[in-house]
Amino acid sequence: MKSHCLPRRLNPRLTFDSLGVETVAIDRYEQAPAMQAAHRSYTIDMTDAAAVRDVVEREDPALIVPEIEAIATDELERLEEEGYDVVPTARATRLTMDREWIREFAAEEVGVPTSEYAFADSYEAYREAVSNIEIPLVVKPTMSSSGKGQSVVEDADDIDAAWETARAGSRSDTGRVIVEDLVDFESEFTLLTVRHDGGTTFCPPVGHTQQGGDYRTSWQPHDLTDEQLSAAQQMAREVTDGLGGHGIFGVEFFVRDGEILFSELSPRPHDTGLVTLAAQRYTQFDLHLRAILGLPIPDVGVERPGASTALVAEEPLDSPGFTGIGAALSTPETHLRLFGKPESYAGRRMGVAVATATDTDTARGRTTDAIDKVDIVDDSERGHLADR
Repeated sequence: MKSHCLPRRLNPRLTFDSLGVETVAIDRYEQAPAMQAAHRSYTIDMTDAAAVRDVVEREDPALIVPEIEAIATDELERLEEEGYDVVPTARATRLTMDREWIREFAAEEVGVPTSEYAFADSYEAYREAVSNIEIPLVVKPTMSSSGKGQSVVEDADDIDAAWETARAGSRSDTGRVIVEDLVDFESEFTLLTVRHDGGTTFCPPVGHTQQGGDYRTSWQPHDLTDEQLSAAQQMAREVTDGLGGHGIFGVEFFVRDGEILFSELSPRPHDTGLVTLAAQRYTQFDLHLRAILGLPIPDVGVERPGASTALVAEEPLDSPGFTGIGAALSTPETHLRLFGKPESYAGRRMGVAVATATDTDTARGRTTDAIDKVDIVDDSERGHLADR
């Protein structure tokens, strides 16, 4: 079987290869992480419909697996109509990149509780939304990823800057933004939800922290009451059933005053789910692969409490290298995954530390200790992994 992977974070061949699946990686830049392990690769503008179609027709894949939001989704829908299998569906890929659609679908069609929100496509409408919801609040583009364009308005001086930031960070040309009540939550978590031939399976909940809307740390399991977990599972089932298809979905929630609030959803392996590389026998990538290939989904549980912490660049580097690897790996029960990205910029995730322990607090401490020992440096002179 041949599968296209439109990658975002980890290479596809780690799990696909073990089942004899040929992978073709596509990304917008040379030497993207998945390209370093795929059987073949292409570098294209993935928002260019003609370029996407050209590669698909050339390779004729059994599966098209989008792993990034910036794709010509309308073209994927046309390809799906012609008989290509898009994971989970082309419609899900298009709709979940639009915060307006997914929020209205979840809150108004499915009826799950969410924070207060409003949409605006003009400055006047934006100011009205801010006035109605009231400060403090969060402003985001309706189409973006990894926290791009997101900011918090904590006083009146932040209002205009948040509008400009959201418009600049949008992946669409509409400039449309969502204004949300800033939830004063006790915690936030992801419920990795697997839709497959046998039904729907849930991974144990993954607690996480974010910075500017972008993942920084996660741990598994995350403590919830039986009632809270049941409510989250019901919401996740209803929302993902509305999208259809097979594969893993990252469904995000807040806990506020003991109540579960739906936040967002991604129709693919989730950043916060990197903790499953340590905590689960079957990672989120294993489960995604099994689901989209129509293979049985095993019982999913936490083998040992785990955590993850992202390695984040602080500056742009054309040839990033790493120091402190040996010191980081001296941390008990800890592993590093360096993503192999050919360049860095401020805020870009370049790797992750994952660890296990007898409890999540200890595991979290191990991952932060490991990351604190790693520095991202200019390696242009040596041109190889730096740990000397």
